[in-house]
Amino acid sequence: MKKYFSSVFCVMAIFSLIVSLVTPAHAIELGVRGYYWFPDLKGDLRVDGDGLEGTEMDVKDTLGISDESFPSVEVYAGIKKHHISFMYTQFDYSGSNYITQSINFLGKTYAANAFIESDFKARMFDLEYQYDLINIENVLAGFSVGIIGKMRYIDGEASMRSPTMGSQYDQKETFQIPVPMVGIGAHIGVIKNILEGRLKASGMGYSGSVFVDAMAEISVTPFPFLDIHGGYRYMKFKVDDIDDVYADLQFAGPYVALTVGF
Repeated sequence: MKKYFSSVFCVMAIFSLIVSLVTPAHAIELGVRGYYWFPDLKGDLRVDGDGLEGTEMDVKDTLGISDESFPSVEVYAGIKKHHISFMYTQFDYSGSNYITQSINFLGKTYAANAFIESDFKARMFDLEYQYDLINIENVLAGFSVGIIGKMRYIDGEASMRSPTMGSQYDQKETFQIPVPMVGIGAHIGVIKNILEGRLKASGMGYSGSVFVDAMAEISVTPFPFLDIHGGYRYMKFKVDDIDDVYADLQFAGPYVALTVGF
């Protein structure tokens, strides 16, 4: 992941330099933003296989998965009422537990009292466009409301193994999900945007699957080109039979962020 972040920052720096040389400073906004999110995870997971229905498992109580924190990186650009951004987030959960009853995962039955280890991983790519329907700026304050169109791509995997039951119980299922989403974004700035509030919410539901992502934050600009953010993010991830994976997961918690842009 460090190589990925380094590549993003290098590309963004080169792009910013080129644009700044050929474009008036007031005509375009460019920047890179880093997030660190501390979500609380809850929900259920089930993986079918070999014509057998899997067991629905609570990710914490059954699998022993604990909460984790994750970084995200976002690059963005905007011209007047048009804003586009690309964000990358990677989730990496793991857990272990002695199961109290037999469970079926990907066609294999793990016996009661067996020790299991499990992982749930996902890489999430978000390409987002926002068009401001209202955009009011003056010396003391600014306000905007816009509509959002987003394409999210999720590349994930769920795995389970039991060291005490042998290598044939080392199972993994991958899944890929393209998700078009729509939503709304709002922004209010005070005193030339030194203090700002932002709200974004987007979602989509189809064929029993539901995806929701909402975040609200306050940011301050202590120095030119530098913003410090604090906020709260909620994400729902419900998958109904995508590559034999069923999941109903919720991630919710605070985050901090830092933006360098102009």
